[in-house]
Amino acid sequence: MVRLGGRMERIVAIDRFPESLARYRDGFAIVAVDVIRATTTAVTAAASKRRCFPVPSVEEAAALTESLDDPLLVGELGGNMPYGFHLTNSPAALALRSDVTRPMILLSTSGTRVLHEARGHAAVYAACLRNYTAQVRFLAAHHPKVAVIGAGTRGEFREEDQMCCAWIAEGLMRAGYGADDELTPELVERWSGAPVDAFLDSSSVRYLASTDQLADLTFILDHVDDVDAVFALKN
Repeated sequence: MVRLGGRMERIVAIDRFPESLARYRDGFAIVAVDVIRATTTAVTAAASKRRCFPVPSVEEAAALTESLDDPLLVGELGGNMPYGFHLTNSPAALALRSDVTRPMILLSTSGTRVLHEARGHAAVYAACLRNYTAQVRFLAAHHPKVAVIGAGTRGEFREEDQMCCAWIAEGLMRAGYGADDELTPELVERWSGAPVDAFLDSSSVRYLASTDQLADLTFILDHVDDVDAVFALKN
């Protein structure tokens, strides 16, 4: 790592899609962001002290079910809840449940793939609008190299993920981090100071509206920066 004036250079990059993770093998901490909805669901689970196990496929969910005690299967693939699952990928519905001692297996089209494929990096975190300030503070204290990865859906870097990634990167840049590429400062400038509802033109929001799942949008907008904790992927 380059040293400037006797100290380590600190850098942050914003990127998107699980496929981008290979660019950040050299000591980068990975922050996975899938605001609508996987990382919001994961953070909501972990904030309630529920154990959360993200998986990349139905097959891995089924295999993991055998080793856990009565797990709650939560998730979607292509917007559809897989057969045998108990709950779709809904942070609003999850927050209403009281069975927090029950471990949760979480599956999503893109967000849990980022978490799963980031294994082996220096550190991996799930972040969303609920805990972005806490995530910035922790990263600045512990990780000089950070890649904030928007999960993306159907080949799109969705607006809600752009905004959350940009807010995390902006916080790090204010703490002295340099941008690792041209995309990062462009996104920071675009989303700096934006109101939290600035992403409402997203395809994800239109999907929630068309499938009568706007309770999740309301939950996301009503729970911004309300969790003062970070959640790392372990083992």
